[in-house]
Amino acid sequence: MEWTTTLLAMLGGLILLLSLGLPVAFAFIAVNVVGAFFILGGENGLVQMARNATGSVSNFQLAPIPLFILMGEILLQSKVAHRAIDAIERIVTRVPGRLSVVTVFGGTVFSALSGSTIANTAMIGSTLLPSMLKKGYHPTLAMGPIMASGAIAMLIPPSALAVLLGSLAGISISKLLVAGILPAILLAGLFTAFIISAAALRPGLAPSDDPPPMTLWQRWKPFCVYVLPLSGIFAVVIGSLLIGVASPTDAAALGCLAALIASAVYRSLSWEAVKRAVRETVMLTVMIMFIIAASQTFSQILSFSGATSGLIGLINAMELTPIQILIGMILILLFLGCFIDQVSMLMVTIPIFVPLAAAVGVDPLVLGVVYLLTMEIALLTPPFGLLLFVMRGVSPPSVGMRQIYQAATPFLAIKLAVLALVVAVPALGTWLPALIVR
Repeated sequence: MEWTTTLLAMLGGLILLLSLGLPVAFAFIAVNVVGAFFILGGENGLVQMARNATGSVSNFQLAPIPLFILMGEILLQSKVAHRAIDAIERIVTRVPGRLSVVTVFGGTVFSALSGSTIANTAMIGSTLLPSMLKKGYHPTLAMGPIMASGAIAMLIPPSALAVLLGSLAGISISKLLVAGILPAILLAGLFTAFIISAAALRPGLAPSDDPPPMTLWQRWKPFCVYVLPLSGIFAVVIGSLLIGVASPTDAAALGCLAALIASAVYRSLSWEAVKRAVRETVMLTVMIMFIIAASQTFSQILSFSGATSGLIGLINAMELTPIQILIGMILILLFLGCFIDQVSMLMVTIPIFVPLAAAVGVDPLVLGVVYLLTMEIALLTPPFGLLLFVMRGVSPPSVGMRQIYQAATPFLAIKLAVLALVVAVPALGTWLPALIVR
């Protein structure tokens, strides 16, 4: 069978099953069963598929995924994160679009405590959106910052998807976790600048709503009590990685321990909260592990059939530069992001993009940051961006999807600009990881 036929059949079958509504993990497993039987050699191919699945999920590098998810769930279920948002709201004053700026600050802080973009967006949306809409904020400055800052959790550790990407693509997980920090800070800064500029130029977008007069200590006490100690969790996770005393698994375990201690100190830790956190962690982890189990065989089938090497040879014959090839990858990822979820994007493209990037000399860390940014953009891309529907779930019934799409548009433009900047200045993604002590 020609490699082009194999490639089209595998991708076409996958797209068909996904379009029929089959869960991602089962769609990949179904395609793999057919591919393993016909490409890898009948019964022996199916045995190899089972071996691949066992070997892939028993990889110790994947241990940070459930630990990072658990860390965020503990802080979310114990309501500690909600107190931090309230504390941030007190200290942001006398700026146009104050609550929108609070949203960006709060979303960025919680992104450093949770690896889930969905949990981040849902928590901020349920906490701040009703107050913003009641005070007369325009949807662009009410819903837009919530979705935009919620998606930053994709870049800032603890990002479970960054761990998954690093494991599947063979990129250093420690470096990839750290690589997203500078782009994330840049995004948060640009979001804030846009909000302040828009609200200053058009005051009707965000009515003035400074908090009631307080003493300096009344304003800063909640921040010192609830935000600064929680930032210590982020310092534990990232600091242990940067100075080289902990692996990603060790850092994730330390983060879980720190989250438990923080929740206990705030007297917010209960058995019910722990059970809910563990239940949510198990559900997400099982889903991710099923997908990982399918990834090894999918890549192996494409490689064994010659599809991977054939496609690389075809692209090399075009004599494109590494930048042109990277831009082509980005365009494909952005297109896929309009229709499928982030994990599916990884599964479909990694078996092709990673060998291609290695063949043309694209820095794997830059490729990793590009992946994270494009997947973050996909969360807000119509028509099926996941956070668009999360936003709909926490919005009043009067808010329609069209308003949500419009609210996300300016922030999508900012994210695309940062993505272009990372491609033009790769040091934005590689400088900080280079500081990791070996």
